[in-house]
Amino acid sequence: MSDALDRYIQAGEGISVEFKRCGSQPGQDTFETICSFANRQGGSILLGVRDDGAVEGVSEASALNIERNISNVTSDPNLFNVSPLVEFERLHDTEGRLVIRVWVPMGPSLYAFKGAVFDRVADADVRVRSDVQITSMMARKQSYYSERTVYPWVTEDDLEMDLLGAVRDALRANDADHPWLSLSDGELLRAARLYGRDQLTGERGFNLAAVALLGKEGTILDVMPLYRTDAVLRRVETDRYDDRLVCRSNLVRAYDELVGFCEKWLPDSFVLDGGQRKSARDVIVRELVCNCLIHREFVSPHIARITIDGEGIRTSNASRALFAGPVTLESLDPTPKNPIIANFFTQMGRSEELGSGTKSLYKFSRLYTGKDPVLEDGDRFTAFVPVPPVMADAAGSKDDHDAATGAEGNGAVGGSRGNRTRAEVERVADDLLARSGSFAATEVSERITRVGERTVRRYLADMVREGKLVSDPRGRSTTYRAGNSADGLNGDR
Repeated sequence: MSDALDRYIQAGEGISVEFKRCGSQPGQDTFETICSFANRQGGSILLGVRDDGAVEGVSEASALNIERNISNVTSDPNLFNVSPLVEFERLHDTEGRLVIRVWVPMGPSLYAFKGAVFDRVADADVRVRSDVQITSMMARKQSYYSERTVYPWVTEDDLEMDLLGAVRDALRANDADHPWLSLSDGELLRAARLYGRDQLTGERGFNLAAVALLGKEGTILDVMPLYRTDAVLRRVETDRYDDRLVCRSNLVRAYDELVGFCEKWLPDSFVLDGGQRKSARDVIVRELVCNCLIHREFVSPHIARITIDGEGIRTSNASRALFAGPVTLESLDPTPKNPIIANFFTQMGRSEELGSGTKSLYKFSRLYTGKDPVLEDGDRFTAFVPVPPVMADAAGSKDDHDAATGAEGNGAVGGSRGNRTRAEVERVADDLLARSGSFAATEVSERITRVGERTVRRYLADMVREGKLVSDPRGRSTTYRAGNSADGLNGDR
């Protein structure tokens, strides 16, 4: 068996390798794979190999006709909307059986076979049906970074220029002699490449990177109507949340808001790194938030999400990756998604150079829980980092009231925070009773925005059992009024 054929057989089928049996002519599924390879990252089809890797071979007499058939079909405008490029290579195993390798490079167009668009997902050819998927595929094929798109109508009035003071503070903390510190506001924006010339139109002005980093909310909405990051805390039920932050702020502000949300709900744990005491949680949160903000595809309709649940913290954001699949230390091949935005964050000391962040995430995830993170790139970049067992136990419990109000723990849902939340619910309930004599749970949760309505209802149920409140079910809603022991709400606190 030739070395090349042996390597393909040993690797098995995947995102860029497909095995197919072949008689005198290739089947329709061969052309579906050609379409999917051209739409994804390219790949090789081995004709004459079964799915299990066993070589059956192709008739030597039929080889030329098979290659001609593939060339004719891929060139037929009635079958392929755009002709994908294909090349052939003939390989033989140790017993002399012929395998035809059909090589298909990734093409610049959106390819369709018989009116259907196919994409390669893992080792399967998947028919693409939604506009969102097609938009993601086109974004993936662009060699032009969307962050460089210039909007001539955007002026400094459309940006939060006052944020440059905080930017300079971060620059100074990261490098006291940073060259940007001596520049005026306008010079700093140009040095950061936030103002320039559009390579496609030739127009000059502020680009999408400037709007994303420093734009006012209205400006961001005009340029990126679907831009937002949805951060949620889910402790028990997957279809509801205990806390939520919908972040539409520019990236400079969003970083602090999202880091604060995640650090509030994840347990802190200090580890020794090179003899220094560091917070593993803080490093992990900052790496995940940075990646979610700066390496996303801003023109995609996919909404970026950060989810904290009983297993860990997960992020998901639109991406424009040339190569799809798991991201490991061995397979790490860093490619900048938004080099202008990434450089801005690096200068501020909020992110590391390409590749270093992933290595840091692996290192501190292992220190945090002894487990590796799970990272995968494609049309969406997804990341998962587990949490220490104390957090998982509290988050997965169906009766997490005990975790929130009982003995002190070392997680974010430990006793002291639970007691403070209970006291805050009592204070708001007391105020509502004084004002109107009764209230609904939604009125309490609206006043304590960091606490979900389910959590509020648990505390109110406790107060009913203690006699401090009386609940009055009314259809689908419940109202609460003072109970026989209502003095407990007013007296000893």
